[in-house]
Amino acid sequence: MPKKRGCLKLLLLLVLSGALLTWLVGECFFNLNSNLVAVSVRDSKQPLQILSKRGTWKPATALTTADLDAALIERHQETGMRWSTLKVRREGGLAADMAQRVFGAEVHVVTLSPERFDFLTTFQPKFALTTASERMAEENLWFSITGNFRDPKGRPMGWVYHEGRQVNVPFGDWSGCFFVKDGRPWFGPKSLLNEVPGLIQEGSQVYPSVMKNHTIFSYVELKPDEFFDGTKISYRSLGGMRQDGTIVFVLSGDGGVMNVSEVTEIARKLDVQHATLLDGGRALQYSIRTDDGPWHFTAFNTLLPFTHKYLERQRSPVFIGARRKAPVIVGGSE
Repeated sequence: MPKKRGCLKLLLLLVLSGALLTWLVGECFFNLNSNLVAVSVRDSKQPLQILSKRGTWKPATALTTADLDAALIERHQETGMRWSTLKVRREGGLAADMAQRVFGAEVHVVTLSPERFDFLTTFQPKFALTTASERMAEENLWFSITGNFRDPKGRPMGWVYHEGRQVNVPFGDWSGCFFVKDGRPWFGPKSLLNEVPGLIQEGSQVYPSVMKNHTIFSYVELKPDEFFDGTKISYRSLGGMRQDGTIVFVLSGDGGVMNVSEVTEIARKLDVQHATLLDGGRALQYSIRTDDGPWHFTAFNTLLPFTHKYLERQRSPVFIGARRKAPVIVGGSE
C-alpha cells in the first residue's frame, strides 16, 4: 500500500509539473493569459470599462478628459516620452469575470514628442517578415509597432515610403496613413497628405482612419462593419497626434481587447486631433525601451514556426519606429 501511495504521489507530481510547464510555454509563446481574457469577452455586448482614480469602473464615454488623465498609471517617463496604463474590464458572464479577476486587463498609452524623436518606417530587405523586437534592436529604436497590414503571403498592403523613396505600391482607397514631412510625423486620414506641404520622407498606408480635427468619423459608429470589423472585440492599435504635434498611441495590452469605437473614444478623450488604426488583431506587437531594458508586447506567437493557421507565428513586413534624436551641440554644450 505505501508503495502504491508513493507511485500515485509521483504520478500526481508529474502531472502537475507537466501542466505547469505547458502553461508556462503557452504564456511565453502564445500570451496565454491575455488570450484567455480575450476569448472570454469577445462575444460580450457590454462596453469596455475603465478603472477611475476613485476606484470605480466607468465606460470611456462616461469619463471626462480630466477623469481619463487621472486614471492613467505611469509605467515609464523620460524626456519626450511617457508610457502609461489604464486598467480595464468588460462584463461578459462568469468566465469573463473570473478570467479578468485572475489575469487582469489593460490598455497602454504611449506619447512621444517629435522634438525629441525621429519617426520612420522600418523593415527587412525585400520585406522579409520580422518583429517589433528585432526592429528595435537593429535600428536602435525607443519604440516600434506594427504598421501596414499584410497579405496572406506576407507582403505589405499599401504604400510604403522610406528615406524619401516609395518602396511599395498603394492598396485601394484605404483611408489611413502615417507619414513624415519636413521631419514632422503625422497620423490620420489620407486627406492630410495633400493638406500638409512637402514630400513624404517616411510613411505607410494603413486602415481605417477614425478621426480628423478632434471629430470621430460617422462610420465608426454608424457603419462599423461595412468596410471593417469595427464591432469586433479584438487587439487594437491606434496612432494619433495632438494639436501640438505630440504623437499618441492607444494600444491593447494583456487582455485589453476593444472595438474600434472604444479605442477611438479613448483617443478623443486624450485630446487626439487626427488618428488612424494600425494593424491589430493577432498581428499586434510593439516594443518600448525603458530604463531596465526593452519591454515587448506580442498578441500571439511570433517565435515558434507552426504552420497550422491557428498556431502560425505572427510576423509582419513593415513597422513604424521612433528613434531618439541626437543631441544638438552648441558652443560645447547640449
